[in-house]
Amino acid sequence: MTFLFKGGSFFMGKNRVWVEGTIVAALAMVLSLIPIQIGSSFSISLGQIPLTLFALRRGTKAGMLAGFIWGILHFPLGQVYYLSVVQVLIEYPIAYTFAGAAGLMASNVQKGYVDDNTKQIRKSIVFGALIGALSRYFWHFIAGVVFWGAYALWGMNPWLFSFVMNGASGLSTAIVTIIVLLGIQQTTPSIFVPDKRQEL
Repeated sequence: MTFLFKGGSFFMGKNRVWVEGTIVAALAMVLSLIPIQIGSSFSISLGQIPLTLFALRRGTKAGMLAGFIWGILHFPLGQVYYLSVVQVLIEYPIAYTFAGAAGLMASNVQKGYVDDNTKQIRKSIVFGALIGALSRYFWHFIAGVVFWGAYALWGMNPWLFSFVMNGASGLSTAIVTIIVLLGIQQTTPSIFVPDKRQEL
């Protein structure tokens, strides 16, 4: 279904982006429930994969909105580790919103398709995945220093412990995301290209 007049078509497309973002956030949440964890602090977040794909497809604004929804979904599902209100705000709504920063590379991806430049597309996917994952884990790093420092293993300095654990988690998540998305780009490249009428 589509509206026949220009304004209606714009709003129909805009609503479709919101719906797509919500579905992606839900998928990211489901994938996050798959346990890929080493020890108590180091983990790989599979939910970053669809969120990064969506951000590269739809842009930063849509990507960060989907990331925000992903963070909020932790609450009704009881997947929140609580120490204080500020800590929860940093590690869920804020951190997951920044996962959508991968969308900063969306225009480069789209330009790569216009120019039929596969090298640019793949490079942009790599940078986008790194930006999204590391932006998110930066906030987990801050929360780790400020709020989780007392729980650092082996008596490590809180800054070092948080950097090692969150850095390893963020980098591993980025690498897995890159591998999967490059595979998708090779087999189904059109998934990265949205209908321009449906952009936010």
